[in-house]
Amino acid sequence: MPKRKAAIAVGGVAALGAAALLLPNANASQDKDTAAAGTARTLKATDATTLAAQLKQSLGGQFAGSYYDGAKRQLVVNAVGDGAAVARAKSAGAVVRQVENSTADLQSAAKTLRAKAAIPGTAWAVDPRTNKVIVSADSTVTGAKWDRLESTVDGLGSGTATLKKTGGTFKTFVSGGDAIFSQVQGGGVRCSLGFNVTASDGSPAFLTAGHCGVAAKQWSDSQTGQPIATVDQATFPGEGDFSLVKYDDPATEAPSEVNAGNGQVVAITQAAEATVGSTVFRMGSTTGLHDGQVTGLDATVNFQSETDPNGVDTVTGLIQTDVCAEAGDSGGSLFTQEGAAIGLTSGGSGDCTSGGETFFQPVTAALAATGATLGDGGAGAGAGAGDDQAGAGDQAGAGAGDQAGGDQIGGADDQAGAGAGAGAGADAGAGAAQEKGTKHHHRNRHQDGNSAN
Repeated sequence: MPKRKAAIAVGGVAALGAAALLLPNANASQDKDTAAAGTARTLKATDATTLAAQLKQSLGGQFAGSYYDGAKRQLVVNAVGDGAAVARAKSAGAVVRQVENSTADLQSAAKTLRAKAAIPGTAWAVDPRTNKVIVSADSTVTGAKWDRLESTVDGLGSGTATLKKTGGTFKTFVSGGDAIFSQVQGGGVRCSLGFNVTASDGSPAFLTAGHCGVAAKQWSDSQTGQPIATVDQATFPGEGDFSLVKYDDPATEAPSEVNAGNGQVVAITQAAEATVGSTVFRMGSTTGLHDGQVTGLDATVNFQSETDPNGVDTVTGLIQTDVCAEAGDSGGSLFTQEGAAIGLTSGGSGDCTSGGETFFQPVTAALAATGATLGDGGAGAGAGAGDDQAGAGDQAGAGAGDQAGGDQIGGADDQAGAGAGAGAGADAGAGAAQEKGTKHHHRNRHQDGNSAN
């Protein structure tokens, strides 16, 4: 065939839960006169992220995390102690808050949890808003497991960690954005394509979840089609959940954009770090477009092992959010209104009806580890998932709630739309793999057909 147009990210068909049109940000940062006077600046979320990185470096050991106050549109920086560096942070336009726990203290608490309480169904992340480590336990953590977890958290001290119960079960989700498919022993696997990238050797490739890359080596852009891409690198479990998958045809067009559904395309211009409190959007083939906020960083999640019934698959360094997701969304894109790539869907609990929490692999870390760069693979722009036209055979398992909705992304600046979750199809679809009883977000909803382009 002539050059294929690659599946461009996540979406195609969407039960959209995020409201309003994706518009350019109209509100610029407040002028720097306020910063010079030591007054907190009004900032866009992207500017707050940049300022936070600068202040983290200048504060050094005094830096204890930061978050974005979306209501006031200000960056809040936690600091241990006082001094010239703190004064400079204030003059730079941040709200500086004196806290008790340093970054080192919180990291030490996380290490203790890893050593003593790596129990399947648990997770923890640093929450800069409370200056604590928030420990979560799903519905499977009961009896002696709960007692062990509670004892470990109590040992850290009430000023360091907080324990809470969460609904559902922490799991990776097999079935997600523009869909990618693979056939493995025992059935089919469906994942979401995250972001198109250029591999270190210059070839076109894409990023998706690591557990997708571990589950299958070769991937297709249609449920019954021939493979078009091969896994080059995959990390799961351990320090991350990401895969680099190279397109087999070096002439594949792999535009740097996300298909947000409902005719919307978001140009991806950069990779950025997540900031607690900032609004983000997730696209997946099962549930479509949903929005929410980043709630924690450097999260550790303990999934039930897929190979050992008594084991645990621990993944570290993730982003925690209140964005919902369901089976089939694995690997899908987490991004900002401005077009910054933030994360790849890993796993979580709950669903898009009752809500839940979802964890994401940071894109910046995946790029650094694989040597890939964001870009179009040298092929220029081009919209459309797969081969452009929706193939009837590739809408396998679409739930009734997965019809294209009228909701759209964004709103003025970084304000979230009318909440996530309305009308998302809960049915992950017939044929979505259930591997060893554990779901993986593997289901890019995909449009493909027989374009001659």
